[in-house]
Amino acid sequence: MRRSLPNIAAVLAVLTVALVLFAAKLTSGASRTSEGPVAAPSFDAQVASATEDTAVFAGGCFWGVDAVYKHVKGVKRVVSGYAGGDVANPSYEQVSTGDTGHAESVQVIYDPSQVSYGKLLQIFFSVAHDPTQLNRQGPDRGTQYRSAIFYSNAQQQQVAEAYIKQLTAAKTFSRPIVTQVAKLHGFYPAEAYHQNYLAEHPNQPYIVINDQPKIAALKKQFPDVYNN
Repeated sequence: MRRSLPNIAAVLAVLTVALVLFAAKLTSGASRTSEGPVAAPSFDAQVASATEDTAVFAGGCFWGVDAVYKHVKGVKRVVSGYAGGDVANPSYEQVSTGDTGHAESVQVIYDPSQVSYGKLLQIFFSVAHDPTQLNRQGPDRGTQYRSAIFYSNAQQQQVAEAYIKQLTAAKTFSRPIVTQVAKLHGFYPAEAYHQNYLAEHPNQPYIVINDQPKIAALKKQFPDVYNN
């Protein structure tokens, strides 16, 4: 008797769901000592009189980090790019070698009267990436995937450094935080095909496994600032 083959689409759907659930566990705090968002910074930046400010973060592949901040209320726009290196206007191919010193980063332009720098940091440490992974993030390896906060002024530096000390003292993570806090010397936008990548390729396997769980975690852990 011939056996009928299983429905391939159904099998793939089941596998995809399983991978997403597994990835969600990995990306939403594999090194965390508790579930839910990390504690908010006890020291935050003061609300500026200006209606626009900029923050730059690096947390592995910029596709997922970019998408996370695009879903945060008060964020005006997000640009994927490169920061922390020695070469002006590097290409993706150059940065991918790890020789330029850049990290894949995101530039977050936001309204400080709607969302604070501290809240952006809380999201960064809670759902955008794992700050205990040294020179890697998930399946990606190399200094270009390091965890970093690039500050543009003394206040951002103070808030970031104080927050890392706070999280370390509270033993929020089971492993040491390796996030670099460095002065921003330049941010270079990535190629056009990298911009808004998750929204343009929501069903790509890499996105489904590594980045969609971050959006789900943001919605669950930060419903007050989540923006569809």
